[in-house]
Amino acid sequence: MDYNHVTLLRSRCDSETGDLLRKTPGVDDVTIGRINEKFKRKLLRETLDPEAGRSIDEVRVDHWQQSIHEEAACACTRALASECYRVWKSSRLEALSLSPEIRALLRDLRTGGYKLLLLTNGESQTQREKIAATRCEDLFDAVVVGGEHAEQKPALSIFRHCFALLGTEAGRCVMVGDSLDTDIQGGSDAGVRATVWIENPGAPQDACTATPDYTTTTVLDLPGILGRIE
Repeated sequence: MDYNHVTLLRSRCDSETGDLLRKTPGVDDVTIGRINEKFKRKLLRETLDPEAGRSIDEVRVDHWQQSIHEEAACACTRALASECYRVWKSSRLEALSLSPEIRALLRDLRTGGYKLLLLTNGESQTQREKIAATRCEDLFDAVVVGGEHAEQKPALSIFRHCFALLGTEAGRCVMVGDSLDTDIQGGSDAGVRATVWIENPGAPQDACTATPDYTTTTVLDLPGILGRIE
């Protein structure tokens, strides 16, 4: 997924929650912009304590309620916050997709004898909903969600779990990802044969100093890179 798609997705979510907030007395477009930005900042700092007994949905309704309360000169009911979250989440999931080209690439790689495993960090429910929305699970031999394990990328333990699922060893694997600090550093620490960084020129760069073996701006270049590795 490239940056233009992510930007479009965020704009659509902002627009649809904005339509809802605009019906609230005293909330203008400037305030709506501040509310949306405050909500995004809360997402970036989000933590979920499994022992607290609260779902990710409840936590994110809180984000909306707090954002509206902090930025708008009006009282925010739980009902309004819940509806903002429902609209935001629905818009986000509906807009997620894999291009036909990427689907074809993944199918061709598996047909060519490669085993594919999707390893993603994040809270279980959230990531599973994204996987379901993109209908991508059948394109992989295995799917691993970091939030369902004791440690997430770049921890060595989750990479070892992935190697075991595929029935192979690190030296026969290639790690492909768009994050230097989780994907590339984690793959390197785990001892994979090579790392491939999908660089996103428009996105903020990680502070990590990990050096990938190969760099490209599109996953569609992967067959050529794999040919060079072999």
